[in-house]
Amino acid sequence: MLSVIKSQISSSIKVKTSVLEDAQFLAQINDVAVVIINAYKNNKKTLLAGNGGSAADAQHIAGELVARFHFDRPGLPSIALTTDSSVLTAIGNDYGYERLFSRQVEALGNEGDVFIGISTSGNSPNIIKALEACKEKGIISIGFTGMSGGKMAELCDYCIKVPSNETPRIQEVHILIGHILCLIVEEEMFPDHKPVK
Repeated sequence: MLSVIKSQISSSIKVKTSVLEDAQFLAQINDVAVVIINAYKNNKKTLLAGNGGSAADAQHIAGELVARFHFDRPGLPSIALTTDSSVLTAIGNDYGYERLFSRQVEALGNEGDVFIGISTSGNSPNIIKALEACKEKGIISIGFTGMSGGKMAELCDYCIKVPSNETPRIQEVHILIGHILCLIVEEEMFPDHKPVK
C-alpha cells in the first residue's frame, strides 16, 4: 500500500510541477483573477457549477468567496448552482438534467456576471448548455477542464486546461486554482482588511 500512496503523491506533484513551469497557464490564472476582480468592482457576482466532485469544488469556491478565505472582510456574492435541491429537482423533472444549470443562469445571471463551469472532461452536457446561456446573456464564462478542454474549449471566454487526463489529478489542480483565485480576489478587493505580516 505504501507504494500506491507514494505513486499517487508523486503523480499529483508531477502535474502541479507541470503547471508551475507553464508561463501561459499561470498567465491564464492571472487573467481570470483580473476578470473576477473587475466583475466584483462593478457590483457583479460569480456563478459556479459542476457535477459530482466538480459540484463539490463549485460549492467550495463559492463558500470561500461568500464567507472568507484568509481574513475577515465583507462577503462577495457567489452562487453555486448545485445546492438547491428543490430547484435542481424541479428543473431536472420539467426540463431534463441537461438544463440543470442553464435554467439557473437564465434566472439568476446578469450581463457582466462571471460563470465558472467545472468539468474534467470538458464535455458535461449541462455545463455546455450553461455556457450557451452565458453567451446569450452577456455573462463572462470561465472553464476549468482537463487536457483537451472538450467542447467547453470553444465555448468559454477563458478555458483553463489542466495538463492531465486523470480525473483525480485534474480535480486536485482545479481546487488549487480555485484557492489561488480566492486569495488574489480577496487581497485585491479588500487591501485595507488584509492583516499586516
